Amino acid sequence: MSWFESFILGLVQGLTEFLPISSSAHLRLTAAFAGWEDPGAAFTAITQIGTESAVIIYFRKDIGRIISSWFRSLFDKTMRSDHDAQMGWLVIVGSIPIGVLGVTLKDQIEGPFRDLRLTATTLIVMGIVLGVADRLAARDELGGRHRAARERKTLAELGVRDGLIYGVCQAMALIPGVSRSGATISGGLLMGYTREAAARYSFLLAIPAVVASGGLELKDAAESGHVSWGPTIFATIIAFVVGYVVIAWFMKFISTKSFMPFVIYRIVLGVALLVLVAMGVLSPHAGESAG
Repeated sequence: MSWFESFILGLVQGLTEFLPISSSAHLRLTAAFAGWEDPGAAFTAITQIGTESAVIIYFRKDIGRIISSWFRSLFDKTMRSDHDAQMGWLVIVGSIPIGVLGVTLKDQIEGPFRDLRLTATTLIVMGIVLGVADRLAARDELGGRHRAARERKTLAELGVRDGLIYGVCQAMALIPGVSRSGATISGGLLMGYTREAAARYSFLLAIPAVVASGGLELKDAAESGHVSWGPTIFATIIAFVVGYVVIAWFMKFISTKSFMPFVIYRIVLGVALLVLVAMGVLSPHAGESAG
């Protein structure tokens, strides 16, 4: 991998990780359209450490409270009813599905799941799901001629059942094109949570999964020696800087705006990709060389 490739891929990772459009799909497509080797699941996992570092810094106060309250609740029973302590347990519970499926489906994630036809299909299908969830949220927020606006749930109302459902939604993002934030935010909106609550828990829930995945990939890469360390670290730094800017913008955006621009983008991109593959312009395995 060249330094130019790592710069572009790091930029793409940072721009797309927190938006509901799938960073893994965009890394895959960038390589395919540019005629580069597929950066691979290992590169994706390692550069995601950069974007998750941005999440940790952006939500540092929330994370600090959650960790502190969770540890205190282990020894102080009175703390177990504290919301932040409960959030610590809910993040752990919500991380179980992706942990189990990530290990179980490791070979598929690094192989068949990277087929561009599957990526295109998931872009379209999850785009439609996000669109439906967004419309339902808007209907509750705005009401209508014959119905009153309905108050949506906040994270204070999050329980184990909803935490597990969030976790299953997150696990779907193991398939490029689904989008971690898109799947979990859609799940949250469909369960009746506010846009801000759905996004906030989505980003907090991603931290253990991404850090664990990136750590395992770092270990495997160190043992195999198949990773270009300089360019990969450079891409991770770029992803961190750009990701921080994007997450700050996105959290402000969702408080007043609809997700429909992302829905339209996903569907148009997915359809275009299917057409290009069907016409033979792009191979469904484009970019999948040994790298």
